Amino acid sequence: MPACLVLPTLDEALNLAPLVAAVRKAAPGLRILVVDDRSPDGTGAVAEELALRDGNLAVLHREGPRGFGGALTEGFRRALGEGAEAVVTMDCDFSHDPQDVPRLLAALGSGDVVIGSRYTAGGTIRAWSLYRRLLSAAANSFVRVLYRLPARDCTSGFRAYTREALLGVPWDGLHSPGYSFLVEVLYWTTRAPARRVVEVPICFTERRAGKSKMGWRQIFAGALNLIKLRLDLLGPARRARG
Repeated sequence: MPACLVLPTLDEALNLAPLVAAVRKAAPGLRILVVDDRSPDGTGAVAEELALRDGNLAVLHREGPRGFGGALTEGFRRALGEGAEAVVTMDCDFSHDPQDVPRLLAALGSGDVVIGSRYTAGGTIRAWSLYRRLLSAAANSFVRVLYRLPARDCTSGFRAYTREALLGVPWDGLHSPGYSFLVEVLYWTTRAPARRVVEVPICFTERRAGKSKMGWRQIFAGALNLIKLRLDLLGPARRARG
């Protein structure tokens, strides 16, 4: 199965090269697409240097407004356009273990969407405070109920998708520029009754270097966006019943 790892980056110059090396060790033949959001720290230049040495790594330099959702959207479209039959996404900061990539791809044999899950049996979180754990668990419960999603970890960015699942996403109609994009994509990729979701337990840990892009402003904006989006999605259903 031709597979592609879509790797969105913003200011990950310290992490990108070691992460790519770790992915190559775990999954030597995997296609890697680095989608850089015009990183001020030179991540794009690091990616280009890697591409010169690795014929199976490509770089997409984004134009226009920065945003996690936009970066992933362009990455998904590029991967699908190049014929990928499976697409993996993960963070570039080592909070997701590259050694788990083959496990997620293997699980696509029994699912259309595979989630590297902190909250399924066997999943763990390392080096988080109790407050942060409770906040994350509450956010997942909120999202799961609001969107009726068939997963315990709805906000994990460590995922694998089949081509068919991604082709069902209305990319031009997505609303979320930030991390709430992950919830929106999960909603669309699991809408079809036949879609199967598999959760693979992982150990999530703190980033190895650099600063997190997730703050209170992003959390608050993402929550508001998800509520608005859910109300918008309920509109057609209400009109149909009326």
